[in-house]
Formats: sequence, C-alpha cells, structure tokens
Amino acid sequence: MTRGTFAKGAASAAVVALALTACSGGEETGEGEASTDPITWMTMLHTPTTPEADGVIETALEEYTGEEFEMQWVPDASKEEKINAALASGALADIVSLTVTNSSSVRQAMSSGMFWDVEPYLADYPNLSQIDPQTLESARLDGHLYGVPYQKIKARYGVVIRQDWLDNLGLETPHTIDELTEVAKAFTTQDPDGNGKDDTTGFVDRLESFAVGFRSLAGYFGAGQQFQVLDDGQVVPAFTTDEYKEAMEWYRSVYEAGAVNQEFVTVQKQNQQDAIAQGKGGIVVTGLFEAKNYMALAQNANPDTPMAWALVNDITAGDVERRILTDTNGGMGGWLAFPKSEVKTEADLQRMLAFVDKLIDEDAYALMTNGVEGTHYEMDADGVVTITDTTAWEQQVQPYAASRPSEKVVTYKSSTPYVDEGNEKMAENEDYVVINPAQSLTSETYDRQWSTIEQKVNDAYNQYITGQIEMADYEAVIEEVRGQGLDDIIAEYTAAYAEVNG
Repeated sequence: MTRGTFAKGAASAAVVALALTACSGGEETGEGEASTDPITWMTMLHTPTTPEADGVIETALEEYTGEEFEMQWVPDASKEEKINAALASGALADIVSLTVTNSSSVRQAMSSGMFWDVEPYLADYPNLSQIDPQTLESARLDGHLYGVPYQKIKARYGVVIRQDWLDNLGLETPHTIDELTEVAKAFTTQDPDGNGKDDTTGFVDRLESFAVGFRSLAGYFGAGQQFQVLDDGQVVPAFTTDEYKEAMEWYRSVYEAGAVNQEFVTVQKQNQQDAIAQGKGGIVVTGLFEAKNYMALAQNANPDTPMAWALVNDITAGDVERRILTDTNGGMGGWLAFPKSEVKTEADLQRMLAFVDKLIDEDAYALMTNGVEGTHYEMDADGVVTITDTTAWEQQVQPYAASRPSEKVVTYKSSTPYVDEGNEKMAENEDYVVINPAQSLTSETYDRQWSTIEQKVNDAYNQYITGQIEMADYEAVIEEVRGQGLDDIIAEYTAAYAEVNG
C-alpha cells in the first residue's frame, strides 16, 4: 500500500475525540494482559491551536497503528511549569513527552523510579531496536533509559559562507581553520561585494557566541561538547582545556584583525540574521539548514540579490581529525516516558512500545510530517514534496510534527534551494559527532551551581575575545569558580562516569 493510498483511505475512518486534560491510562490489569482503553499521550503543542477533534491525522494514525489514542496537548510556552505540576501531582498520561532534557525535576522524577526503564525491551521492536547508540547513550540517566528518546539529527552545524563573495575574490571554499581565517580576512579587507566601500566583515557572530557559534568552532580544535573526559578519567568542562583555550586565542586574533563583527557581544539573533541578509558579513557558524532562511530574507528585500552560499561541514584544525560537536544533545530531544502509575504491567508497557514503534514507520511519519497526500501535499515523480494547502497543513498536521518519535525516518526532497544540500551535509555529520559525556550523569552541585559558574566564564570569554583581559585573567576566573562549585562538579561527574562505565 502506498503512502497516498493508505492516508486517503484512513481519512474516512472513525475518530476518537482529543482529550485536553490529564486522565488515567485505564484500570489496573493482570500482569499478563494489557489494558484496551485508549492510549493517553501528554505531549507538547508548538502551534497556536490544537487540531480539530475529528482530525484526519489522528484518524489515519489510529487506523495505521491499530490503537485509539487521546492527545493531551501542553502549550510549549508553559511546558516546564505544567509538566512539573503533573509530575508533582501524579496526574500523568500513559505516555508523557519530557522535552526539557536538563530539567532537574524531570531527572529527579526519573531517578526516583516513577517511569519504566525501557532499555531491556527495545530489542523486541523493529524500529526501537535501531536507535543510534550515541543517542541512547545521551538519553540514559546514570546508566538507565527511562523512556524512548526522541531521535533528532545529531549534528546540524557547519560553516555557511558567501559563495558569490568567494567567486568575486577568486577564492576556493575553505576546509581548514587556516583557510577559513584567510577567507575571513579577505571578506573584511578586499571589498567582496564590489561596492567600493569598507563595509563588510568575515564572521557574523552574536551574543551567544560562547554557547553556540564559538563552541562549534572550538570543537574543530579538539574541545568537547560542554564536557569531556581527560586521559586520567576526569570529566571536566571543555572551557578548562588547552584545546578550548587554543581556539580562543585563534578567534581573538581573527577578531583583532576586524574579521569578526566587533560588537558581537551585544548582537541579538534577529539582528545577526538581518546583518547577514543585508550583506554585512560572509561567514556564519550555524545550522546548515539556515542558508535557505538567509536567502529568503535577502530575496524579500531584493529579489535580484546576488547572494549564494557554500555549505561547509568538514572544517579541520591542525592535526585534529574531522569532528563536529552535537547541537541536539547527541540527537536526543527528550523522552517518551511511561509512568508506572498509568502503565501498570509489562503487557501495558509492551503495548505502548509497540504503538511508539509503529509511529516510526514511514507511513506514520509521512502523516505526521506532510499530512494526507492529495489533501495537504503532493509528491512529484522525483520525490519532491510540496505542501498544497498551507492553511490545512498548519491546522491539521503541524501540531503532530513535534511529537514524531524520530525526525530521521525519511528525508523528503525539496524544491527550495539549499534544503537538500543542507540535509545531505547534516547526514554526513553523523559519522563525526562528539557528544557530551556528562549529559547522562548526575551531579547535585551542577544542578545548583552550574548556571552561575557558566555565566562567569561566559563573561570572561567575551572580555578575552574583545581584548579587555588576557588569557591569564581568563584562567584566573576558572580558578575562582573552582572554589564556587566547579571542582565539586568535576568530582561528582568523574565518580558517576566511572561507576557507569566500569
């Protein structure tokens, strides 16, 4: 059965009304039998309105999975508050989407035994048994897997460079840090847009440099994703390492050459995007999917813009092998968790896992991504998907997209420039991903002190890059925060890592 045939047929099936408030997963059953009540699912809503109660997508998914289910939509803007309240009161559904991965209350609830450890069961299901090992590692909490991880692309970042500027200056696409440095300086000094003015720079960075753009650049030098394991087994923040400081020294030299926008420490993301669209700079460290957005912004202002982009995902520094830091928690966007208060028996759990597994099939993924073929979208002979009724798609399909257990089932072709290339480059990244070894570990001091420590180091980073302090001053800040909880965090993570990894 084709996707289109299935979806069209399913659209006429009977439908179960959406439930918008928490309710029980059913009466207690014997150990050997599963409840037959509708599955309840507490999940996030990223759209202004919920799908209509008799929506075609829920109907089609019910027919495909063989399960009736009721969605309990939680507005994304208030998800932390509402999920915390649900955890505290025990007013949970059979399936609970837990997407705030660093929430101490979520992690404490998991550690307390509130949810099933699903890892022993995954091998029994065709899709769940194929979850990427790095994603599983990132999803575990102190060695246990208290839910099916939402699967995301593991590393979406790269370096996006103005191709037309490279062409104007006769430059090749850079693939090393040294080549990238030369391009950044040329974009600053050689009038790449040919307007006769000294009004361009290389890198366009923003105030989250420490957490976003520079973090990715530091990864090329060998620094870890937030934390890394040293040869002696210590788990330390990346910002304390020699590799990180080498990257800082390099980036400061680029800044001093005028090849980074000089006011980046005050630039908001929207201002960064505007500057890129206006042609004020030619290099961005960002998601490889952003090139299409920069083009759209530029074309809205000037349909005849000469803008073109090179998408680079293989930058290396010195003798460090190719690598890329994850920007999606190792491809883990949270958990589909099963509370023992609602999912009372192994048979009930197996029913839930079978349902989630079916949602990772291509037919179900197509419904939750594109909708019903012929109603919401069309697919041409080359496999290019075009949404044909945007209003219907936004109202009926888009709410389900964020609840897909995996974003990696199918990569549909697009007619929008740079989308396919960006998808290909992100897929290539999968083989070179570096994840955070501390993400799946517990440190009570981290929960209490990390945000304060990280802010102090962030401030020192900004001051160093902009020439206000020297490396010795940056290192002094590191020593200062060691006594404010950092050393305790290192000790606690090191002990936890040793315990989990034998």
